[in-house]
Amino acid sequence: MTDCIFCKIASRQIPSKTAYEDEELIAFHDINPAAPVHLLIVPKKHIPTLADCDRSDEALLGRMMLLAPKLAQEHGCGYQPDGDGGTGSGGFKTLFNTGPDGGQEVYHLHLHVIGGPRPWRGQR
Repeated sequence: MTDCIFCKIASRQIPSKTAYEDEELIAFHDINPAAPVHLLIVPKKHIPTLADCDRSDEALLGRMMLLAPKLAQEHGCGYQPDGDGGTGSGGFKTLFNTGPDGGQEVYHLHLHVIGGPRPWRGQR
C-alpha cells in the first residue's frame, strides 16, 4: 500500500521511535499518546482492519498479543500480581480499533498498548 503511513513506517520510509522490530512486526511510540506509555504494535503485512483477518492470520495475531505484555513491562507499566489473589499493581490496556464506528483512524491493523500512572487523558 503506497499511501499507508504504517506501511511506510514499517519499511523505514518514515521515521518512528521504534520499541521493537522483527521480520513480521514493528512496535513504535504513538505520536499522539493517550497515556504515559502508548505503543502501537503493527504487522509489516498490510491488513486493513481486525475484521479483515482470517485463520491465516491467527499466529500473527497471537504474536501481537504476546508481545504486548513484554513491551508493557519493558516500558514500566507491566502488571505485577500481589501473590495473594488480589489486584496487584501496574497494568496496561490493549486495544484494537476497527472501522469508523470503532474509532479506527489508520486503516492498517494495529494494537495499542496503553499504560502508566492514571488518570490518563480522558480516563478516570
